[in-house]
Amino acid sequence: MKNQKPAMGVMQTHEWGDVKVYKITCDCGDDGHAHNLWVEADSSNVVVSINTQLKSNWYQFSRWKTIWTLMTKGFVDIEESVIMNEQQAYNYANTLLSAVNDVKEFKNANSKANS
Repeated sequence: MKNQKPAMGVMQTHEWGDVKVYKITCDCGDDGHAHNLWVEADSSNVVVSINTQLKSNWYQFSRWKTIWTLMTKGFVDIEESVIMNEQQAYNYANTLLSAVNDVKEFKNANSKANS
């Protein structure tokens, strides 16, 4: 299997030298299942953040049960899934490796230039 460019299921949305941002789509096609992948190089290391905007069908839950759960646990469990086929997973892994290397190289080159 080969890494695709452009990669199916992986879209680069922003780049600021030491930061790269990608949108990872779900194989089902629902944009609500997508998540964002941030790869950032700070002064000490490379940080990878994965986030998604969760949506709940709050109207399907018992209001009182939800309130009780919030009061006793402090949070309500909501789960989100991203489904990838084999090619998407391969592209995702290679994009992550490439982005980490790119921001690390940018950070190192930038720190040498500032020295």
